[in-house]
Amino acid sequence: VQLQASGGGLVQAGGSLRLSCAASGGTFTRYNMGWFRQASGKEREFVGGEGWSGGSIDYADSVKGRFTISRDNAKNTVYLQMNSLEPEDTAVYYCAAVSRAYPGRWYNREYDYWGQGAQVTVSS
Repeated sequence: VQLQASGGGLVQAGGSLRLSCAASGGTFTRYNMGWFRQASGKEREFVGGEGWSGGSIDYADSVKGRFTISRDNAKNTVYLQMNSLEPEDTAVYYCAAVSRAYPGRWYNREYDYWGQGAQVTVSS
């Protein structure tokens, strides 16, 4: 499966952005999806994940209550709605996928397919 992220940009602190990730080359519902981010000089970190049916959602503590992940299986797209953005949220955001045949990998936040990244910059 190939993943293409879009929707990044520059926003002021307290603002909102929505990232989209379009999947192609595979049956979308065969994959559990997730979002990660990597700030300059830091390691990549998990942001959130959603199961193939939308019934299971997992968030990093740092974004709970501010970010919402969702997916539209009819459009082969997963979204990351980011509200109340903070300068600390500045990073390149990556969407990722893992086959639902390996639920343990999804629960362990281990993914196999990655998009190209979208830059999100939050100014203070």
